Amino acid sequence: MRDFAERLISYETRKNESTEANTPAAACRVGEKLRPHLATLMGNVGFRALLLRALALANPEVAWLRSVQVTADGSLEGFDEIETQVNPDEIFEGCVVLAAHLLGLLVVLIGEGLTLRLVREAWPKLSLNNLHFGKENKR
Repeated sequence: MRDFAERLISYETRKNESTEANTPAAACRVGEKLRPHLATLMGNVGFRALLLRALALANPEVAWLRSVQVTADGSLEGFDEIETQVNPDEIFEGCVVLAAHLLGLLVVLIGEGLTLRLVREAWPKLSLNNLHFGKENKR
């Protein structure tokens, strides 16, 4: 799942080469990009709950994520102070961990097929070849 999350984040940050794309929040844009699709499926409250759970699962692995909050509308905030305290590589890795947990929860809740369909809707030009969600990939 981490490879899949890294692929999504790398694609999203390469695609958006503006100065905004080089901020910490840009690296964690996967949830924002999936939000409209998931809110249609599970509502805003359901999406927020899913993101909160993914953040709770990622917190033990990435200490700086404890400074990030999920707002009432399901967006992430708290990146302003993180940008000055954490190096960009650590931010990227933390966003990969968070996205991997979000995607992993989606696969468990709605299945691989629907998860991939939602990802295709959000990133229609992204290649989804060579993805393996087998039992050996627990994340």
